Amino acid sequence: MTEQPSPAGGRPTDQPPTDAPAPAADTGSGTATATGPTAARVDRPTADAWAALGGAPELLDRVGFHGPDDVLPSGLPVRRLARATVAACSLAAAELAAHRIGGPVPAVRVDQGAVGTSFVSERHLTVDGRTPVGFAPLSGFWRASDGWVRTHANYPHHRDRLLAVLGLPADAGPERLAETLSGLRAEDVQERAYAAGALAVAVAPVSDATHPLAESLPVPGTAAARPLGPAPVDRPAAGIRVLDLTRVIAGPVATRTLALLGADVLRIDSPRLPEAEDAHTDTGFGKRSTRLDLADPADRAAFDDLLATADVVVNAYRPGTLDAYGLAPEALFARRPDLVLAQICAWGWTGPWAGRRGFDSLVQAGVGIAAHEAGPDGRPGALPAQALDHGTGYLAAAGILRALTDQRTGRPGGRHLRYSFAGTASWLLHGIAPEPPAESSEQGTEPYDPAPYLTVTDSAYGKLRHALPPIGYDGAPTDWARPPGRWGTDRPVWL
Repeated sequence: MTEQPSPAGGRPTDQPPTDAPAPAADTGSGTATATGPTAARVDRPTADAWAALGGAPELLDRVGFHGPDDVLPSGLPVRRLARATVAACSLAAAELAAHRIGGPVPAVRVDQGAVGTSFVSERHLTVDGRTPVGFAPLSGFWRASDGWVRTHANYPHHRDRLLAVLGLPADAGPERLAETLSGLRAEDVQERAYAAGALAVAVAPVSDATHPLAESLPVPGTAAARPLGPAPVDRPAAGIRVLDLTRVIAGPVATRTLALLGADVLRIDSPRLPEAEDAHTDTGFGKRSTRLDLADPADRAAFDDLLATADVVVNAYRPGTLDAYGLAPEALFARRPDLVLAQICAWGWTGPWAGRRGFDSLVQAGVGIAAHEAGPDGRPGALPAQALDHGTGYLAAAGILRALTDQRTGRPGGRHLRYSFAGTASWLLHGIAPEPPAESSEQGTEPYDPAPYLTVTDSAYGKLRHALPPIGYDGAPTDWARPPGRWGTDRPVWL
């Protein structure tokens, strides 16, 4: 742990930056080997993510990697997914920075150690020395009569619904839950939970279904976006106003990243929906937080005032949840045809599960990741990080940054962007080549130690040990400008 942030997205001070790799041809093995003096590799997953975001392929020669290779070990190429999503986001930030400063796109230098640490940022967080609780006792894998089921009961209302639908008392513990589930079919538990608004998913074999990694839907009209003047290279999103309608990890990671890059991010929650303050502490860096009841006329007027001058809306609620409040995409673009709207969901945007509730852990179970990662005893396993959450968050931030640039340098008009855990999962399962044997980064193999990628910050919650941001390009910010404030206590106004 370091008291001061280290440079360039958490890069240790004894690790000099590498030169950007030279352009390289695809070798068909999942990476492309450079022929320039650095003998660098151009990462194929990064190229695929960048293409999905509509990025110019000639900018990929700006991207380089360094740092430890032994991060996020898994039977699936989680390290490659993680560094590709961060690299794409870093390149999108560098592209916007070039537009704001009127110069060339800065070189992107992604430290795999910073990436690995940030992808488990919630596990590194301590508050005055206290380590927050991760999954609640009733969240996890449980044997069913014909297989396994994964539950998610971290929030009190989800716990209460799960116990109620299973006919268990409100104070039932893990033993009672295990006993009950062992006598039920996994799919029956899944469907009963779904009908009751609880969260349980049967562990399924690896699915061959695919979903887009990123979508950009047409938006009518060509309304010009608000012009942006010059901005410092470490604040390419300065002046951008972001309405943050997100919870848990993926959406908050996206907006935390936009805040890092200078955006004015205001998270809005309902006063009737509780939040775990430790989760807010981890993802609230750089942002402000307020509570508004959209059914209350005064609160709705305050929200509409914010929306009138927002540049970006990020919505990570279940599809359709906010439509009744006039916040369906069509309604938003009718009011604001220049808006950038980014939506994140769990199960993809088409198919019978598109409208279901979901979390990273449940999607891992439902698409076959948990079965793929099962141990020798057959017990389902999990990825070494909430990689669908974090990876989707960085992809969403990257897409928003790209949209902000493209609005001002390419086609004017609004942007409707969509991402899903199912899309990120199918990319991990089917779209990224397995880790090549003994692959090494530009800097060579080195042991991973998270300490250089952590720092300590005072906050309203106390002294926080937290992960540094992984965004890495020449001149990138090394830490957030402000710690998280108390959840829901900021005024509903733009700075």
